[in-house]
Amino acid sequence: MPRRTRRVFTPEFKARVVLELISGQRSHAELCRQHQLSPSLLTLWKDTFVERVPRLFLEDARLDHEQARIAELEQLVGRQALELEILKKASRLLPGNADRNGRWS
Repeated sequence: MPRRTRRVFTPEFKARVVLELISGQRSHAELCRQHQLSPSLLTLWKDTFVERVPRLFLEDARLDHEQARIAELEQLVGRQALELEILKKASRLLPGNADRNGRWS
C-alpha cells in the first residue's frame, strides 16, 4: 500500500485561505472543496490566525518603541563625537609637553 505524502502549505497560502473565510468571500465548505482541505484543518488555521492577530499590534508598538530608542542613542553618540572633537582641539591649544602618543606629562 503506497504511503500518502503530507502536503506542506506555505504561511502565505494559509493566510490567504483564512482571509477568504473570515471576509466571507467563500464559505468554509467551498474552501475545503476548492483546496482539498479537511474542515478541521481549516478550523485550526482560522483559530490560530484569530489567536495571533493581536500580537501584530503589540509588535508594531514594540517596534515603534525600539526605533525611538535607537534614534535617542544615535543622538547621544553624535553629541559624544562632537564633544570628543572639541576636547581634542582644546587639548592642542593648551601649553604643555605631549609625548609621542599625544599624552600630557
